[in-house]
Amino acid sequence: MVPERETTTRERATSGATASSRVRARLDQPRPPRRRLLPEWDPESFGRLSERVARFLGTGRFIVWMTVVIILWVVWNVSAPSGLRFDEYPFIFLTLMLSLQASYAAPLILLAQNRQDDRDRVNLEQDRKQNERSIADTEYLTREIAALRIGLGEVATRDWIRSELQDVLKDLEERQNGHHPDRGVFPADRSAGRDVHDR
Repeated sequence: MVPERETTTRERATSGATASSRVRARLDQPRPPRRRLLPEWDPESFGRLSERVARFLGTGRFIVWMTVVIILWVVWNVSAPSGLRFDEYPFIFLTLMLSLQASYAAPLILLAQNRQDDRDRVNLEQDRKQNERSIADTEYLTREIAALRIGLGEVATRDWIRSELQDVLKDLEERQNGHHPDRGVFPADRSAGRDVHDR
């Protein structure tokens, strides 16, 4: 008889073997890409191609070439021998080709316009933010200039100092000449009634 401890060890070993044979997903590495049924493309390169096509469709060169091709098509299918004509008078194949060209051109033009709208939206947002910064800077500078003007209102200016010095010089000259001996050079030397007007 097999002891109970050995049977549990064997069961664990067999269950461990099945668990290790399974493929475990590694969490430290990205998953490999799955295969898709639909073809993949780079939307940025496809958008650039659509812009190039839309830019070409909007030129005079495209209109001239399309007109030349249509004229040659019609002239060939009217004047060529019957065995060489590939599109008889109602020109159904020409109509099919033009409608096919239009059916591809319209979505490409719309895609190019959507990309241009996205670029315009980003540019407008950047311009709006730049305008907000400019307005904030202008308001800040306006406040600073106003503060400087208020501060300069209390500072002695050159003209005020010049006029005060001229007054002191006149007082000194009058004192030397003997006029007004009671007037002093400095406000402290003058009489008390003189300071009433300064207050």
